[in-house]
Amino acid sequence: MNSQKVPQKALEDIKLDVKLKLAALWASFMFLYIYVDYFHLYMPGALEDMLAGKVFVFEITQAFLLVVIATVTIPALMIFLSVALPAKVNRWANIIIAGVYIPYTLFNLVGEAWMHMVFGAIVEVVLLLLVIWYAWKWPELEADG
Repeated sequence: MNSQKVPQKALEDIKLDVKLKLAALWASFMFLYIYVDYFHLYMPGALEDMLAGKVFVFEITQAFLLVVIATVTIPALMIFLSVALPAKVNRWANIIIAGVYIPYTLFNLVGEAWMHMVFGAIVEVVLLLLVIWYAWKWPELEADG
């Protein structure tokens, strides 16, 4: 019997910068955010309501669409800003914006919420809580004394 041990190869686990973790969380949030809205179009009556100029209880106007694109633009920009902003500003921007988007995400469940919307909202809130967690626990440098 051969009693020699064959060396096991270990996978390299690279430590990621918190900025990259935050950007990845925002990218994941955006994919879900967009797809939940997209799949909503498959719900009976959704397209008819849109063609009639209505979304939920809101009339589709230029102002409404401007607000909608602004609410999509902010988390989309956070993907880049999480990498580009200086640490102190970055930390607070992530905490505040993720904190604002949690109730906004849950508001989207008001009215008729199908299971895909509930599932998407739960995952989105978890991602936003992770954004807050990573930003809150941002590593600090030791000051030279």
